[in-house]
This record gives sequence, structure tokens and C-alpha cells, in this order.
Amino acid sequence: MIGTGTLVNAAAIVAGTLIGILFKNGLPERIQKIIFQAVGIAVIFIGVIGVVQNAGNTMMLVCSLILGAVIGELIDFETRCEKLGEKLKARFVKPDSSSSVTFVEGFVSATVLFCVGAMAIVGSLNDGLMHDPGMLFTKAILDGITSIVLASTLGIGVAFSAGPILIYQGLITVLAAVLSGVFTDTLIQNMSFVGNAIIFCIGLNFLFPKKIKVGNLFPAMFMPILLQFIIK
Repeated sequence: MIGTGTLVNAAAIVAGTLIGILFKNGLPERIQKIIFQAVGIAVIFIGVIGVVQNAGNTMMLVCSLILGAVIGELIDFETRCEKLGEKLKARFVKPDSSSSVTFVEGFVSATVLFCVGAMAIVGSLNDGLMHDPGMLFTKAILDGITSIVLASTLGIGVAFSAGPILIYQGLITVLAAVLSGVFTDTLIQNMSFVGNAIIFCIGLNFLFPKKIKVGNLFPAMFMPILLQFIIK
């Protein structure tokens, strides 16, 4: 059934978060800090490896990041995402709980991390085009493990990233099934190229206090769809 991979992916994130919260209650702060840094290093290398393996048109990468950044800044996607996180926190988390402090950061960081990248795109396309959810099942395992680590430092907000995953990957899957002739191998490669560059930026944000507005770079991943008709 189309969409099974995305459903399993979302469930793995929720399950991983619940396990991570159990670890959080028993981990000293210094252990949580080093885990957080380890995640940052791992994410940076995931981005670098993804960029190398999916290297596409360099001009496409530059133009996509610039155009996507301008659009993202005008829309202020990251702020909107943070506001959504605040609303979810107000509804589901007690103000005096320990999770309240890191809820929004957990939601935003996990949402961007799980949505961008080659596996989210290619896996959803495979599910829609070939009815093959295998890559999304693999992504579900990786995201579940990552959720454990993220939730051990950032709390329950990580679980709520399952919602955007359902919408984002589900939408790509449906569109791929409907517009099967549009997504060429070159287009998929360029979208993955840009997506993994953004993953690298997420890793930097885990390690350094001066934040890159990764959320506002998010539209860049879809710019190759428009630019493929301009940049050859």
C-alpha cells in the first residue's frame, strides 16, 4: 500500500522519543551534553557523505540555496515552525515541566533533520513511483535511533516531528504517483544534493551556538524543480 513507509517512519520517531525520554531521566547532564555533541558530529558527516554520493550540478546547488533562502526568509519558515512548536507545547506540555524548556528546539530540530536529505526524498519517490517502501523502512530505523538520542537531550518535542513527516513524505509520495514523468534521475540527484547540504548545516547548529536559520533554507530543496528548466 502506498504510504506504508511514511507511516512506519512516523511510528518509529514516536517510539524512539519515548525510549529516549526514559534514558533522559537517568543520564547526568554532562552525558546528555556529550551525546548532543556526538549527534552534531554524526549529522555533519551524514550531510558530507550525502553531498559526495549525490553530487550534482554545482550551479544548481548555489542557485537553489540562494533562491530557497530568500523565499524561506520572506515566508520566515523557521519562525512559523517555532510558533507551531510553541502552540503544541502550550497544549501538551505543563509549563513547569523539564520538557517545556527544550520542547520547541526538539520539535524544530527533529522536523528539519528528518524531512531533508536523500532518504526522505528518494524513499518517498520510490514508494510513490514503484510502490517500494524499502528505503523508508531503512530511514525509519535510522530516525528511530536518532529520536532516542535527540529525545534524551531535547525531550518530548521530538515526537511531534512525526506530524510534519506524515504530511511531507506523504505528499511527496502522492505527487510522485500522480506526476511520475516529472521526477527524472537528474532532478532527484539535484534535490538530494541540496538536501544533504542542508543536513550539514543542521549538524553545525548542534555544535555551535551561533545558529544558521536552517528552517528558512528548507525551500531550497525544492528549487531544482523550477531551476531544471533554466540551468542545464
